Amino acid sequence: MKKKNNFDKYLLLDWKRLLIFVGAWFLAVILHNVIYALGIYFFGENFWGVGGDEPLFFIIAIIIIPVYFIISVIYNLIKLIRKS
Repeated sequence: MKKKNNFDKYLLLDWKRLLIFVGAWFLAVILHNVIYALGIYFFGENFWGVGGDEPLFFIIAIIIIPVYFIISVIYNLIKLIRKS
């Protein structure tokens, strides 16, 4: 039996992991918008002078999740090419 390396553990795509990608992205977008709306509602337009976690969810949704997904797709393509 072939031993999986650590890259396989984190980068191989299957349907379950793909659904996790989509769910995490959707959750980050929702949290970004909800925290922004609540911050404006409770603290007014000066909310960004106070700070908040809203930019964190924006960065996760726009940069981190898509980059991780692209790296996973490339890794899977390399694995498929090596098999054939």
